[in-house]
Amino acid sequence: MRCVVTGATGYIGGRLAPRLAAEGHEVRCVVRTPEKMRDVPWAKQVEIVRGDVLDEESMRAACRGADVLYYLVHSLSESGFAAVDRQAAMISAQAAREAGVSRIVYLGGMHPEGVELSEHLASRAEVGEIFLRSGVPTVVLQAAVILGSGSASFEMLRYLTERLPVMLTPSWVHHRVQPIAIRDVLHYLVRVVTVPPEVNRTFDIGGPDVLTYLRMMEGFAEVAELPRRTMLPVPVLTPRLSSHWVNLVTPVPRSTAVPLIDSLIHEVVAREHDIDRFVAQPEGGLTGFHRAVQLALQRISSGQVETRWSGANASYAPSDPLPSDPSWAGGSVYSDVRERASSASAEHVWDVVTGIGGERGWYSFPLGWWARGVLDRLAGGVGLRRGRRDADFLKVGDALDWWRVEECVDPDADDDVRGGLDLADGERLLRLRAEMKAPGLAWLELRVAPDGTGSRYRQRAIFFPHGLAGHAYWWVIAPFHVLVFGGMERRIVAAAERAERGEDPEPPSGPLARLRDRRTRRDAVRARPSVVRTGS
Repeated sequence: MRCVVTGATGYIGGRLAPRLAAEGHEVRCVVRTPEKMRDVPWAKQVEIVRGDVLDEESMRAACRGADVLYYLVHSLSESGFAAVDRQAAMISAQAAREAGVSRIVYLGGMHPEGVELSEHLASRAEVGEIFLRSGVPTVVLQAAVILGSGSASFEMLRYLTERLPVMLTPSWVHHRVQPIAIRDVLHYLVRVVTVPPEVNRTFDIGGPDVLTYLRMMEGFAEVAELPRRTMLPVPVLTPRLSSHWVNLVTPVPRSTAVPLIDSLIHEVVAREHDIDRFVAQPEGGLTGFHRAVQLALQRISSGQVETRWSGANASYAPSDPLPSDPSWAGGSVYSDVRERASSASAEHVWDVVTGIGGERGWYSFPLGWWARGVLDRLAGGVGLRRGRRDADFLKVGDALDWWRVEECVDPDADDDVRGGLDLADGERLLRLRAEMKAPGLAWLELRVAPDGTGSRYRQRAIFFPHGLAGHAYWWVIAPFHVLVFGGMERRIVAAAERAERGEDPEPPSGPLARLRDRRTRRDAVRARPSVVRTGS
């Protein structure tokens, strides 16, 4: 079948598209920024088109000639997300109907009947109803908490349990939830295309276990072999107050935590499992809670997280300036440029550069980075806790602490990728765009080029200020640049030189102790063909 997948850069869509392709379907991925899919291993197995669910013309073009439309787009972290999702669903439904699409598949949220729903769940339910009334046969799969490496729900559960041995628990942790493993969600999404054409309805999908959120935290601690957690009930801790607590303790920012927690004020347990009449369960049955957690933790520990909740959340518009724009593009710009020659090869320096962030840190003034991350979380930003999707590899679109990977170009990149980036022969480029709260736009650009028997490392921090506050911000932090950016320049080069000499790049507990293992793993990954993983 010819399948259109919206939200292909998101957590679910980024896992569904390659699985549909592996099943023999023709897959067209509709994304606002096709460049973000350049580095995914399955990019050449699908058709990638530029489009937006809020743009009528692009959705008509995307649906033309298609059999199935997978709608996997949500705007839960945007202000007024319910209105945005309503408009996007109506545009997409109309485009599908006009194009003669024979099936719409939508993944919504499980919710109880006869109660006032949170804005988040009410919006999901409304979008499902729009598709069911569209005139195109629709299957709406409704799931509660999705358990998988990189999902926002799982990250929230994981960090709350790992970081808080003693927890003040609000009343909603005693509500029952029926979680489902990501592998089972993907199973239903792939197989649902076989549902008879006359079927137009919702289906609840859930795993075999019904648990309270409290029991889920206790179960996570058991699987992760953590000491037993102490829970202290606090009935006055409302969902809104809880979202601030989640914002500070987990990588999930408050803008995302609010709708997730709002959903937990309801019990979300499947009322039916009629999907089994049309789609057989996975071989071996549905995945239980403990097994789902175990699989997710294995993925995280082995650095094999396919997609992550933060992967689709970009905080900038295409009209924003780029650091490559000429000076005459308008506005003020500040920069901090540093350059250093190294006896290490460009490949060794590049390995250090692409391993930056996450648990390895940023090679300079850790207290300063930590403090800035805390301030950002207090302001409702992403902070430093997002970490990395993969401990060893970066691709365009990845979240990296409070940065977003905007470019990641090595000598093996296609000529059309390297073209227009002003790269010398053999030069490598990593460009990060800041997503922390700041009165302006910021980038960090790291370049590595061969230079004789060694290499040259060039580092550039760029800041476009917004108003007087932006100018004041730059000059307030300018005295710390020698510690932050100067330290990065020196220590990145020094770590690469130690690695090339065969020494530990850092002491055993340091951020680069696994650098040589990374090189081995990188070479192994490049040597093998891309495969679709089944895991969590």
